[in-house]
Amino acid sequence: MGWPPAAASRIAAAAAILCLLLASAWAASAAAAEHGQQRALVAVQPQPTTQGGLGPRRHHRHAYAAMMYMGTPRDYEFYVAVRVMMRSLASLGADADRVLIASADVPRDWVRAMREEDGMRVVIVENLRNPYEGNLGGMNRRFKLTLNKLYAWSLVDYERVVMIDSDNIFLHNTDELFQCGQFCAVFINPCYFHTGLFVLQPSMDVFKSMLHDLEIGRDNSDGADQGFLVGCYPDLLDKPLFHPPENGTKLNGTYRLPLGYQMDASYYYLKLHWHVPCGPNSVITFPSAPWFKPWYWWSWPILPLGLSWHKQRWDDLGYAAEIPVVLIELLMYIAIIAITRLARPQMTKLCYNRRPEKQGALVQGLIKLAAIVAMVAAYTIPFFIIPCTVHPIIGWSLYLFGVLAFSSAVINAFLLPPLAVLTAWLGMVGMLFVMAYPWYHDGIARILVVVAYAFCSAPFLWASLVRVIDSLQTMLERDPYFPRLSEPAQETEFSKLF
Repeated sequence: MGWPPAAASRIAAAAAILCLLLASAWAASAAAAEHGQQRALVAVQPQPTTQGGLGPRRHHRHAYAAMMYMGTPRDYEFYVAVRVMMRSLASLGADADRVLIASADVPRDWVRAMREEDGMRVVIVENLRNPYEGNLGGMNRRFKLTLNKLYAWSLVDYERVVMIDSDNIFLHNTDELFQCGQFCAVFINPCYFHTGLFVLQPSMDVFKSMLHDLEIGRDNSDGADQGFLVGCYPDLLDKPLFHPPENGTKLNGTYRLPLGYQMDASYYYLKLHWHVPCGPNSVITFPSAPWFKPWYWWSWPILPLGLSWHKQRWDDLGYAAEIPVVLIELLMYIAIIAITRLARPQMTKLCYNRRPEKQGALVQGLIKLAAIVAMVAAYTIPFFIIPCTVHPIIGWSLYLFGVLAFSSAVINAFLLPPLAVLTAWLGMVGMLFVMAYPWYHDGIARILVVVAYAFCSAPFLWASLVRVIDSLQTMLERDPYFPRLSEPAQETEFSKLF
């Protein structure tokens, strides 16, 4: 027993609009992937090196060093983050080389850009085998190659090296760190120091000793670099706090660094300003959830500090890499709006009645479900096809415009009330303004206002959903709403609304 013709045609209309949404998303994703491949597909081979395999000759006695390896879904994002961080160090007047410890599979054009455009010294290394890989579960597998940080001890033509992660934001010059001892790190929790920033004195003896510890599989609490280094320096918590000597001399031994050199971003969200009493408030770190790193466009205004990172990128690097994809998506959204508006007079003909029979409850339920799924897709697809590292203002503008474009297709396909479909869109715009308001007294007041806004918006969202369901039910029950192709449709009060 087949579907009734009217039901089949209505389901065909639902399938058509879902295919339109998915095809548009696929086209934008393909364009973004092609653009990304042009940036990043060519792998780099190990470069000719000098000075015992350490790469181009140094210019300073000290260095800020970062690490880059491939094999995670977010390689390009960390590439951008490293460039922004290193350029910010140069703009702050850091009197040190900026060194990147890069695995041999980092793309050639990335290496060239960091060497020639950013002025970094790129040291090509082979990935260290992680004997603790089996202890890394789920998302933590992205830390499999973080033991490449140990190569920092091999940079023996420097007197001191400050090893830093790419998710740091430098607020002030921190060259005084080069006066610290053989190893110095910050405790951002009571028990373990954080390896997002630490100071070391390079030594081949230490480096070989660490490689030996890897071979024998010495205990590692987390299977990554932090657990390994905590095991190397288990008594750091008992060491004195670092205070840079006024005469500029270097200290010997190991020291705890003041918290101001690794201020967890979560401290900021309580007061909405920095006031860490121990040490200079110089460096912000983001050790929290990976999807809220500061370079993601959605990180602001959800997390206010995201704008600080993007300000540094705007000043030092720019957004030229993302502009082609942004323009492609913008043109796609304009085309979707234009096509759905031009095609609207013909869309109802996809849903005509061949016979005046009513659909069963199952068929009506499927049509309603298709409409709801299409609405959800209209709000989610734009989020996933926007370049992750674009500026938040561009990202949110493109997202809202994309939702508007896809929603217009859903509205025209199912002839839904526009205001009901776009109520969530209007609520999101209001929420962005609430979160971006810059004059909250502290983070608690901000959270309370956001919760109050969400509470007040909930009835409107529920009412809009009820209105959409009622509209679909009315559409399914009115035969004149679906005219037969061979007969002129009678104009009714309901159709005059459209």
